[in-house]
Amino acid sequence: MPIVSLLVVFPLAAALITALLPRANASLIKGWAFVAVAIEFALSLYLLANFVPNTSAMQFVEQYAWVPQFGISYHVGVDGLSFWLVMLTTFLMLIAIPASFSEINERVQEYFILFLILEAAMLGVFVALDVFLFYVFFEFSLIPMAFIIGIWGHEKRIYAAIKFVLFTMTGSLLMLVAIIVLYFATGARTFDLLELQKTITPATIQPWLFAAFALAFAIKVPMFPLHTWLPDAHVQAPTAGSIILAGILLKLGAYGFIRYNLTLFPDASRQFAPLLIVLAIVGIIYGAMVAAVQKDLKSLVAYSSVSHMGFIILGIFVFSQQALSGAVLQMVNHGLATGALFLLVGILYERTHTRLIANFGGLQKVIPLYAFFLLLVMFASMGLPGLNGFVGEFLILLGAWEANPLYTGFAAVGVILAAIYLLWAYQRAMQGPVTNEKNKTLPDLNRREFVLVLALVMFIVLIGIFPNYLLDPMQASITELLGHSGVAGRLR
Repeated sequence: MPIVSLLVVFPLAAALITALLPRANASLIKGWAFVAVAIEFALSLYLLANFVPNTSAMQFVEQYAWVPQFGISYHVGVDGLSFWLVMLTTFLMLIAIPASFSEINERVQEYFILFLILEAAMLGVFVALDVFLFYVFFEFSLIPMAFIIGIWGHEKRIYAAIKFVLFTMTGSLLMLVAIIVLYFATGARTFDLLELQKTITPATIQPWLFAAFALAFAIKVPMFPLHTWLPDAHVQAPTAGSIILAGILLKLGAYGFIRYNLTLFPDASRQFAPLLIVLAIVGIIYGAMVAAVQKDLKSLVAYSSVSHMGFIILGIFVFSQQALSGAVLQMVNHGLATGALFLLVGILYERTHTRLIANFGGLQKVIPLYAFFLLLVMFASMGLPGLNGFVGEFLILLGAWEANPLYTGFAAVGVILAAIYLLWAYQRAMQGPVTNEKNKTLPDLNRREFVLVLALVMFIVLIGIFPNYLLDPMQASITELLGHSGVAGRLR
């Protein structure tokens, strides 16, 4: 079986095998789930070893007729825009599965089945080259995450799961209508993305189609003011659910903007860009300000995602080579840094059964290894030079400056605020005297937790030092995208 299809199909096969394992043997189920995601990560390394960096052409392409009478095909492949997101997905799943071992002890079989199905759906979004196929995967990714939040989440899990479903499904249904209209309006009678990119969408309906796609993606990102589902989902989700939600699922929206809105609706992209840039900047500042006043550590990290994703949207819609490169890189960086933050918060919650910052204090003396990693990951999240978050934000701000210096000026406020709310949270939770007697005997990171955090931190540091390793393979695809859509430099 070709490699891209194998990446999508193998997690589904692994989920089926999980369903056949004896329900009472939780250790076997957990062990197999880890082996399955490890095999999947190894398969993705084949892409890494064979990916050709200096071309914008789709690679590892597979295409088979699915519903030929309606122009629907199974068409998949990767390029410089999707390649690193595929790698990020398989890597974070390798972190999320073992991160669940101590937290999940009920309905273990169903939990890991849903996670494996979720992995297949997310990978399908990144590799799909047929708009109908993309929609199927995009919508399918909603189902397992909703169940993960609703069944294994915390006190208000049902409310958070329903809110997550209602928000994301509303946008998705409008996108489905737009896909149908696009099929007829172009006259191409195909859902093949590469063929649709060669057609011209009528100017009269292009803004409406752009808006329908953009709404679905903006909810998934999520952009201000459509972000309200995110803090509830993050706070109520189990630790691994938060890691994947922040690390991968939010990127489906940003990737959708790049892959579909910019290429299918270039005129409307130019028309709506100022509005989306303003909303992105508002989200950057608003998310940071709200994060600063959170009492719950997990809620603080959730609102920080609203702010950081605003940078990515800004980088997409200033139509600059540097900014778009920074946006794609920052999708990977955010997945690693925020995934690590949610992992660390989850580890602390397992020990203390609280996430309230006021219940901590002085933990640096008690769990010094944990405190060291937490500070390092917070430095990465705030964009400290030498760590992965710096290069992506710098490129976005550089490209935004070329478009309009005001964009950079306002967005830079978010960088300052990030340093404030993250360092303030660290100071209250980790420094000073131990304020809670129960915390004086907390154990530091165990071997499993140390390995998981170290794996994330290793890539956070390596990308910060060698960003070109990620940037170079995407340049040809970004140049092709900006040239094909005709949006390059239009805001300068």
